[in-house]
Amino acid sequence: MLIALILSGCLFYSCQPIQNEKTGKPYVVVLSMDGFRWDYPDKAPTPNLNKVAEIGVKAERLIPCFPTKTFPNHYSIATGLTIDHHGIVLNNFHATDFEEDYNKGDRSTVEDGKFYGGEPIWVTAEKQGVRTATYFWVGSEADIEGVSPSFQKIYDHSFPYSQRIDSVIYWLQMPMDKRPQLIMWYMDEPDWSSHQYGPDGDSLKPVIMRMDSLVGVFVDRVKQLPNANEIDVIILSDHGMAQLSPERQIILDQYIDTTALAIIDGWNPNYNFKVKEGRLDEVYTALKKVEHLQVWKTGELPERLHYGTNPRTHDLVVVADKGWSLFWSWQTGDELGAHGYDNAEADMHAIFYAYGPSFKTHYRSGPINNIDVYPLMARLLGIRPAQVDGTLEKVNLLLKNP
Repeated sequence: MLIALILSGCLFYSCQPIQNEKTGKPYVVVLSMDGFRWDYPDKAPTPNLNKVAEIGVKAERLIPCFPTKTFPNHYSIATGLTIDHHGIVLNNFHATDFEEDYNKGDRSTVEDGKFYGGEPIWVTAEKQGVRTATYFWVGSEADIEGVSPSFQKIYDHSFPYSQRIDSVIYWLQMPMDKRPQLIMWYMDEPDWSSHQYGPDGDSLKPVIMRMDSLVGVFVDRVKQLPNANEIDVIILSDHGMAQLSPERQIILDQYIDTTALAIIDGWNPNYNFKVKEGRLDEVYTALKKVEHLQVWKTGELPERLHYGTNPRTHDLVVVADKGWSLFWSWQTGDELGAHGYDNAEADMHAIFYAYGPSFKTHYRSGPINNIDVYPLMARLLGIRPAQVDGTLEKVNLLLKNP
């Protein structure tokens, strides 16, 4: 099956689009492959991504926001805001502004627009009369500013990738007056396998190859559309992955008295603590003594991290050094890969590829920030962007007409 997918994906090298259809509208399709580290193409054959780089552009790496977690960074890509500014501070957290919990596995919170700050690109587009569609993208299942995508899919982890491709192609073939001009869709691999096997394990290579083959299938299907020459495609990921070891674990309750903690948010290797009154210095001082761990009082993190000023980060922000794990004695883990570390760490960096009528061909750029993807999408769609943290400065160089 894997060989068949790879061969099918490679068909797009020579496939010709069918009869041309001119709509006069720009179309942008963004695919995220969760946890696809920037250097995975060096670890396994990725002929389809390599071909995309030849016919389009490739950034050396896409730099995520801190903390390098899935929900916060997918929403940063969508909004162009750092995590402090949009408020999805972790995958799961207590929102002190509402005194309610946000949990990525709880549909009632995932679909509640009050948790989401900023203006995601689909809201910006819809407000300006541009139809959008989203497929499992963080934030897209909620009404934000009272606006939802014209088309959306409710998250279903088990939904086959091939059918996700079918749905995206269906949207691109809808009648012009209904067809979405922006589509953002998502696949959960190779993140899951990277957690299980670790980014350095040989068991991950077939997964990387499979995801690359699906890219080939998708690009082949797009190229056969009548308006293929009007569609810009962006392929990216939210973060990378670091190798773990059972010998590199920190058991937090061996160093701090958990009765001092009022709220514990997070999961390895990131935690945000709200500390009971009068005990902040006690917990902070104890954690400062722990090797391979960084701890800051909120508001005192390095400026480059753009984190720790949102009230949802509570009193203390804690993160392990790359490759180290933070656990509790009652809740240890056996995964071989993790992410969430400092976004300056290369292992946390992601991929960025793009091709289409707006992009240069066979062009390589240096690293770009994921918050710059929002202004890029707005530029491609010809819509007015909201106020964001990202800029066009670096991503402009990817375009034929910057």
